[in-house]
Amino acid sequence: MIRLAIAEQERIPRWALAQALARQPDLEVVAETDSVDSTLAMLRTQRPDVLVLDATLPDHTGCDVLSEILHLDAGPLVVVLAPCAEPSHAARMLGAGAHAYVSRCDTPQRLLHAIRAVTRGEQVIPPDVAALLAADGHPASALTRREQQVMEMLARGMTNREIADDLAISIKTIDTHRGHALKKLGLRNNADLTRFAVKHGYVTL
Repeated sequence: MIRLAIAEQERIPRWALAQALARQPDLEVVAETDSVDSTLAMLRTQRPDVLVLDATLPDHTGCDVLSEILHLDAGPLVVVLAPCAEPSHAARMLGAGAHAYVSRCDTPQRLLHAIRAVTRGEQVIPPDVAALLAADGHPASALTRREQQVMEMLARGMTNREIADDLAISIKTIDTHRGHALKKLGLRNNADLTRFAVKHGYVTL
């Protein structure tokens, strides 16, 4: 029996997903969450075998979840459920530690296959993502981890104050990271930064 947890921000899709997966004879849904913080807390207590992760949770990025999972003693296998099949976004999530990437446009059988495949030690990679994973780096590989994090949060519409509060650092430091990111990427302002982040799959809208 595969112990399964679902992290999905919207109530009805989360309910429908849990109901559908629970009907499978080899799957047991042990927990449901709707945010990054609640997901991380749940993982420490329930310890599911597989986490089906909504790539657009509201309080942090999907990569933040994956980064935190890597630090858990017994983290789950992660199947990312994304709103699109954008190759660079898929490559980024898989590169950050996801074991499978499934688009919401895929068939239910594709999701079931991914859940079962990761428990067999397989990685489920969309066909057009392999080349990106084999490349030297992502478009923002020149950025530090913090600069990339600030870029993603700005692209999601957060203000400098909100980012500073969330990361527990000063607004001045946030502005410094923003300036470095703009300079390294050859961009002029936050609008350019948002377009870059969406185009290359660092955030989804």
